[in-house]
Amino acid sequence: MVNQNLTATEIGFTHEDFAALLDKYDYHFSPGDIVPGTVFSIEPRGALIDIGAKTAAYIPIQEMSINRVDAPEEVLQSNETREFFILTDENEDGQLTLSIRRIEYMRAWERVRQLQAEDATVRSGVFATNRGGALVRIEGLRGFIPGSHISTRKPKEELVGEELPLKFLEVDEERNRLVLSHRRALVERKMNRLEVGEVVIGTVRGIKPYGAFIDIGGVSGLLHISEISHEHIDTPHSVFNVNDEVKVMIIDLDAERGRISLSTKQLEPEPGDMIKNRDLVYDKAEEMAARYREQMLAKQQGITAAPSEAEEIPPATEEEIPSATEEEIPAATETQEEVSAVTAMAEEIPPATEEEIPAATETQEEESAVTAMAEEIPATIEE
Repeated sequence: MVNQNLTATEIGFTHEDFAALLDKYDYHFSPGDIVPGTVFSIEPRGALIDIGAKTAAYIPIQEMSINRVDAPEEVLQSNETREFFILTDENEDGQLTLSIRRIEYMRAWERVRQLQAEDATVRSGVFATNRGGALVRIEGLRGFIPGSHISTRKPKEELVGEELPLKFLEVDEERNRLVLSHRRALVERKMNRLEVGEVVIGTVRGIKPYGAFIDIGGVSGLLHISEISHEHIDTPHSVFNVNDEVKVMIIDLDAERGRISLSTKQLEPEPGDMIKNRDLVYDKAEEMAARYREQMLAKQQGITAAPSEAEEIPPATEEEIPSATEEEIPAATETQEEVSAVTAMAEEIPPATEEEIPAATETQEEESAVTAMAEEIPATIEE
């Protein structure tokens, strides 16, 4: 029978010894660590997690997922073991604050960087719009599509709920900038079915001093003023009207920039026919295009071929085409609203949970992009 009256001296192990032993084998936890933990108590707005510390750690509901969570049970189950991110150091009660959202956030940025490196096309539904453009979610992160990179005739407001193919323009975790292009995705998809030297039928959708934008099956190409005719033209308005149906030849495809360059000059049987006899140009288009392809092939093979009259003036160089070729029908540069919306993604704004971010992104246009893009990084992480 064990003697219940043994003294500390007889046992050789005091309370101080026991406390020291606990300290010796206690793990040291620091903010930024990722540790395993087991859920042992779920509360209405959070959960207690056993990670091996002296006191149970706590994860608030807003840190349970990168997406909106209405109840802890949507993410966690009792006795479940998984990884947690240590968000803050111990408070006055010795309790650590944990996050799953931060792990998902880090891995989401890793994934979008990989997708950008692969030049992948992704699909995502528009959940809000503003004067600057549209907002989407990619891998749980909020992304921004500038208005000039939305290639549709629909008003932006009607895009909410619509799924769009997208290409990455900018992925910058440090500045919290995720910018995408709908136009580039459409142009690339269309480019896969197009060839330089091919004749296509399109519709004039916009006319600028430097050229006309031609819709060719849902994507826009630029017919630069220097590629309309061999004869001098003061303005494209003197040759085309909006909604004119035209026959043009593709002279350049730049998938990386999302550019399609077009020409009618190369289709002229005689210099100036686009001004004097457009129907003749269209009737002879395939014949002239075939000649153009032969000449291009001869040049590639190093054969010097005598240029035809239609080849006397080379296609417009990169320098001759203004930066507006990046645009389809809107103005050449991004609007001030787009620039402000993208810039706002990098600002340090106090954290907002999903509950705090109102659907006012649709009604408060001037502030919507700032509010939408700031949500992704909690203040505790920014600090």
